[in-house]
Amino acid sequence: VQLVESGGGSVQAGGSLRLSCAARTGTFRSACMGWIRQVSGQEREGVASIDADGETSYADSVKGRFTVSRDNAKNSVYLQMDSLKLEDTAMYYCAADFGPYCSGPYLARRANFEGQGTQVTVS
Repeated sequence: VQLVESGGGSVQAGGSLRLSCAARTGTFRSACMGWIRQVSGQEREGVASIDADGETSYADSVKGRFTVSRDNAKNSVYLQMDSLKLEDTAMYYCAADFGPYCSGPYLARRANFEGQGTQVTVS
């Protein structure tokens, strides 16, 4: 199973970026999917999650600024990031899990699958 992220980069504070994640193999229609981020030397943070029914959850730090969505036909999940702040700078990982729960913190602790990450830098 392979998750591949794209869309990271550098942006000024207040700007926007959209991250994409495609599952190259396997199907994730029934999976909890979402995004984790990590700054070197700090704990991983579950940013956002979306379950198979489309119900979403967000970390308080991004609520109202980030939007997670999925397209099951394309086996993909997205993260629209608006009003970016300096503290959003991190490596962002796409994650998927087939367990009984779905939340950002849950994915950060035990996602079955993760991508290689894409860097987001806000300056």
